[in-house]
Amino acid sequence: MSRRARLGVVGVSSCVLAGLFVWALTGLPRFGEFQGQYGRILNGVAGSERHVTNVVAAIVFDYRGFDTLGEEFILFAAVMAVALLLREARSGEERRVDEVRSDVVRAVGLFAVGPTVVLGLYVVAHGYLTPGGGFQGGVATAGGLVLLYAAGRYRAYRAASPKALVGVAEGTGVGAYAAVGIASLIAGAAFLANDLALGVKGTLASGGTIPILNASSALAVTAACVLIFHEFLEELMTP
Repeated sequence: MSRRARLGVVGVSSCVLAGLFVWALTGLPRFGEFQGQYGRILNGVAGSERHVTNVVAAIVFDYRGFDTLGEEFILFAAVMAVALLLREARSGEERRVDEVRSDVVRAVGLFAVGPTVVLGLYVVAHGYLTPGGGFQGGVATAGGLVLLYAAGRYRAYRAASPKALVGVAEGTGVGAYAAVGIASLIAGAAFLANDLALGVKGTLASGGTIPILNASSALAVTAACVLIFHEFLEELMTP
């Protein structure tokens, strides 16, 4: 096929894809318009039924908590698979020198480690009261540890997050989430049924099992992110 013919095929294909994209966008609701009745129902009943002020947390850790458990196991399996593949391919040679040499970058970055971790823990702790939760807070907490590498060196990051401990933490987070559901079955209720005392709405001691599941998710997500960063940084450091 000549170059002109190939360009013609690419042009026609691009026009077809653009047309399909425009067609897919037709008929969508206007920006900001919500048409889901399920969401309106939960927005009206979640606060009174679960004593939380963040409806999203009630949905994620209660009304569809079983789906979230599946997401936890998907994340767990994905991280384990990546870790196994990268460790198998690594040569084990001596690591490169990776220390940050700018005093300003080191000072600012290392100063931000503590506040970033605290922010992540705050987002986790208040995840069912304000926007946030275990997933978002877990990523933020792991990001604080990554600053140890970004503003310092990999050796500091590795020392602050031992792989063996991180692996145990990830398994504990996923296992604790499933254990709450198993405990509900043992008590004669449905899997992940919220049968604990709901507490006072708007306080940290509210929501029944939601804070437990939220904390379990935070532990699993934080450990998963830290572990995957470990593997990627090891890949970068090993020539």
